[in-house]
Amino acid sequence: MPVIAVDKPLHLTSHDVVNRARRARKTKRVGHTGTLDPLATGVLVLAVEGSTKVVQFMEADSKDYLAWISLSAGTPTLDAEGPVDETEDVPPLDEAEIRAVLATFTGAQKQIPPQYSAIQVGGVRAYAVARAGGELDLPARDVMIHSLELLGVYDRVQDAPRTFHPQGWNPAATGLTFPLPEALGEFPTLLVRASVGSGTYLRSLARDVGASLGLPAHLSGLVRTRVGRYSLADAVQLENLEAATGLSDLNALDFPCIEADEGMARELRQGKRPQRPEVGRHVVTLGGELVAVVDGDGEQLKVVRVWA
Repeated sequence: MPVIAVDKPLHLTSHDVVNRARRARKTKRVGHTGTLDPLATGVLVLAVEGSTKVVQFMEADSKDYLAWISLSAGTPTLDAEGPVDETEDVPPLDEAEIRAVLATFTGAQKQIPPQYSAIQVGGVRAYAVARAGGELDLPARDVMIHSLELLGVYDRVQDAPRTFHPQGWNPAATGLTFPLPEALGEFPTLLVRASVGSGTYLRSLARDVGASLGLPAHLSGLVRTRVGRYSLADAVQLENLEAATGLSDLNALDFPCIEADEGMARELRQGKRPQRPEVGRHVVTLGGELVAVVDGDGEQLKVVRVWA
């Protein structure tokens, strides 16, 4: 019942990958910890069978990306799905100015999601309304952007690097080479390394960075290089899903650990609240086996989820 990090290919939806995992693992019980758009590639974390219980604890994991942001052209989808519906000439770009703009987007932010997203308003998906030619009033959401690092500015997305070294994800002559969607044109492009909190849309970030530079913009490529403790360097390819070992529930959870005795384990499994000084979320183990995920208030532990 493992948790498996998969390298999602270009043009597949996250649901496509889940369906392939169901066939490969011969089970209907497969979940994931956060979608990737069809035009994005990289880490998609799957939970198989009983491990679907850990999904709720991993959905808030921070994520790292490589993002190609093309300036001077906007699209309704905010990415390379297109079509281009807005263009503007780009003045000479100053890297210092771009870095200063990126710095304004770090920290806690209010971000308006894309119209082409799965967000629901009144039970209606935003993308369904957008595809029908409409537009929903999507309120800005609280997001956290930990860091944005400019790796380069290029005259065209076709000139931007696509090969990176897995240690640090810097452009390199050898390493992992990523496919990008077909470019919508020859537009000046920023290559940005991003670390963000859960719920952050890189497509919206591309739009907003462009707006701060006085230009329309779209996300012309995106690779997710990390989700929580899962690195793309360790992710399995789709064709290797059947044999993938993955991680156990315990190893998949990125919380500090409390080692219990038999009495505490029994109390937790009965829904009781044993007295303990820990504060915050922890995993509780007994003899190396997962017993529960708990929240501590400094006086007692409250069960969030228990394992038999």
